[in-house]
Amino acid sequence: MRMFAMAVLTAAMGLTTSAAFADDGYRGVPRTFLWNPGSTGIFDASAYKKAGPYVIGFSNASVSNPWRVAMLHGIEAAAERHADKLERFIITDANDDPSKQAADVQDLIAQGVDILLISPATAEALDPVVRRAKRRGVPVVLVDRSVPTEENFITFVTASDQALGRISAQWLTEKLNGQGKVVMLGGLAGASPAENRINAAMEVFDQFPELEVLETQYTSWSPANGKTIMSALIQKYGDEIAGVWADSGLQGSGSIEAFLAAGYKPGSIPPHTGGDFNAMYKLSVQNDVPMVGIDYPPAMGARAFEVLFDVLDGKGIPRRIEVNQQVVVSEGHETPSVRADVFAADYALMDKPGSVIMSSGVGADYDPATFSATYPK
Repeated sequence: MRMFAMAVLTAAMGLTTSAAFADDGYRGVPRTFLWNPGSTGIFDASAYKKAGPYVIGFSNASVSNPWRVAMLHGIEAAAERHADKLERFIITDANDDPSKQAADVQDLIAQGVDILLISPATAEALDPVVRRAKRRGVPVVLVDRSVPTEENFITFVTASDQALGRISAQWLTEKLNGQGKVVMLGGLAGASPAENRINAAMEVFDQFPELEVLETQYTSWSPANGKTIMSALIQKYGDEIAGVWADSGLQGSGSIEAFLAAGYKPGSIPPHTGGDFNAMYKLSVQNDVPMVGIDYPPAMGARAFEVLFDVLDGKGIPRRIEVNQQVVVSEGHETPSVRADVFAADYALMDKPGSVIMSSGVGADYDPATFSATYPK
């Protein structure tokens, strides 16, 4: 009876205990769901129920950084697992151009897709075309990034940007004993994850009058941009920088490289935040950089692809579906509020490329350089 009840709960909440989505070792439902003091609405998708095989369209903002590549690969791996349910799976890439993405979505609708998966380039720019899809009777599931008008899409598959922003900022604040000067390296200006994380981090920083944010810079989640921008900030502020808040290991790794290039020795680089990216974890371990990483798993792409079939089966769909995030901390650098699920030295894949993202949803042996998937196109 207990196993049956858990299965019902899992299905009702749109959650999974599959290893494909829980390859960090945690097998429970996302903790941000369990701890969320609010409620989760359910969308009745019975009006969209139809028999397969299906034509599915995925409008992707871009594959402009390793995280987005990993998310795409997770989606393609899910398509391969469900190839028997697919007539076609059409993928478009907007190259981070909102206007192109709006045109891509229009083209997918014209091709007669049964359902759309969209990862918007920016929130505001994609809102009208999501509304257009709804008016044409095409259900939309969003992943990674959302749009403002919630009634125009069925669900948003994500991880908690607020948890990521608050936990990382709280860790950095406690590492600095509530005082000192920090710089903030955000992601892509206008993208909902970047803005939500910065806002959540500031909810923490603003509580400490002796902690000063010197500057906030956007990096487009690029390691190269992270290095270039941090190099300029080091020249400007030098040793005044007591800590670096980065919302991802993409720009976080570039920041550590900038400190190394500026002559900082292992053990002297200020504490950093930023998860996801193997290069960040490797640099932290190799150069004794205290860090916290709150992973934002690209496995949400694979999870979102599974949700598409739930919609086309006419099920009840939670209006927000989150994948679990785990907390990675350098050993010896836990703080009163932030404890590690796993230590960085145990999590880093020292024998694998820096471009690997462990929480891809593809599997433990995932390598972006060798990945391939087969499905109807």
